[in-house]
Amino acid sequence: MASALTDKLSRLVKEMRGQARITESNVQDMLREVRMALLEADVALPVVRDFIARVKDKALGQEVMSSLSPGQVLVSIVNRELAATMGEGVSDINLAAQPPAVILMAGLQGAGKTTTTAKLAKHLIEKRKKKVLTVSGDVYRPAAIEQLKTVTKQAGAEWFPSSTDQKPVDIALAALDYARKHFFDVLLVDTAGRLAIDEALMAEIKALHAALNPVETLFVVDAMQGQDAINTAKAFKEALPLTGIILTKTDGDSRGGAALSVRQITGAPIKFSGTSEKIDGLEVFDAQRHAGRILGMGDIVALVEQVTAGVDMAAAQKLAAKMKSGSGFDLEDFLSQLQQMKSMGGLSSLLDKLPSQMAAKAGQVDMDKAEKDIRRKEGIIQSMTPLERRKPELIKATRKRRIAAGSGVQVQDVNRLLNEFEQMQGMMKKMKGGGMMKMMKRMGGMKGMPKF
Repeated sequence: MASALTDKLSRLVKEMRGQARITESNVQDMLREVRMALLEADVALPVVRDFIARVKDKALGQEVMSSLSPGQVLVSIVNRELAATMGEGVSDINLAAQPPAVILMAGLQGAGKTTTTAKLAKHLIEKRKKKVLTVSGDVYRPAAIEQLKTVTKQAGAEWFPSSTDQKPVDIALAALDYARKHFFDVLLVDTAGRLAIDEALMAEIKALHAALNPVETLFVVDAMQGQDAINTAKAFKEALPLTGIILTKTDGDSRGGAALSVRQITGAPIKFSGTSEKIDGLEVFDAQRHAGRILGMGDIVALVEQVTAGVDMAAAQKLAAKMKSGSGFDLEDFLSQLQQMKSMGGLSSLLDKLPSQMAAKAGQVDMDKAEKDIRRKEGIIQSMTPLERRKPELIKATRKRRIAAGSGVQVQDVNRLLNEFEQMQGMMKKMKGGGMMKMMKRMGGMKGMPKF
């Protein structure tokens, strides 16, 4: 997200860290650069002014001037004020209400409201162990009702039917009655959007809010909207008592201004951010960690969480046992490793969370090409019979041609995969028992290491 803003600010961070002495002159120069970077990222002008004033006030304080490493202190001030602009820490979703807790989803058409409703349902089911019902009050687009039905099923929640000949308030009250009678913990109400703010939209959503009295009213905003997001946020804030914001499409080529503006404009905390189009692509928003990402410091905690969530622990333990015993690492295991990489959200998603310097080095690799290569290998192995996967030595010329045809690749691609597998298999055998230590000794990896 916000790659242009991240590039500029991470370059500034590097320069600031190198400052041996902080003067009013070089603080002014640094703030001018920060101001330009924020304005180019579509951050609202009042937000930029307030941010610059706060940083300047603290940067020219005694804490920085008397510091032994003023550059480092200056970076921490910018980081802290960025986090403060987006809200402090994590703002959890409020479910403290007599079940069902009603959550009203508001926003313009195209912001990703319907998909986000299903993503939130999945989050509540998996992370909060709640029984969730969804309903669509968008009676103007029949496709919206069907879309919610489809994505709700993917999320593992239950969908309440509605139709275009009903009134939104009647739909919502019927869904609430059903949720009470069937002991649902949460009711998610998806509302109609428009391409622009109009009186009819606001009157309708106000009526829905009055009828349902939701515990949360979440404003869903497209992070790629720029200045438009700020105007939309103002209009919804005036119409509704917003309790939180969900930023969508933060993985897109956005300038990043929305994240820094909507919190201050609405006064409502950012609660979630949409990180991919997948149904599990919703993250709890942490202002401190997000500020680190914008400054190019990465988000190692989120990276660890993503990897941990994507790892099948049973499969990992099974592979570890095989490595320890040195017994048959086969193509089934190889396929399992490829599928685990995919379940972690893809290489580019992991790259996003690395500090900018590491990401730049990793970015020299063509990520799209690498991910296509993983899919190709997966297709080749899936075109093999179970026996061939367990005993790759059986795969000779005739079988290779059949596998290549079945997976839509050349025989050379099958040969390449088998060669890679043999190399990995050889490495696994060397790791048997204390083989790993012997390998490291041979490579000189043990030099200088303490003896126990």
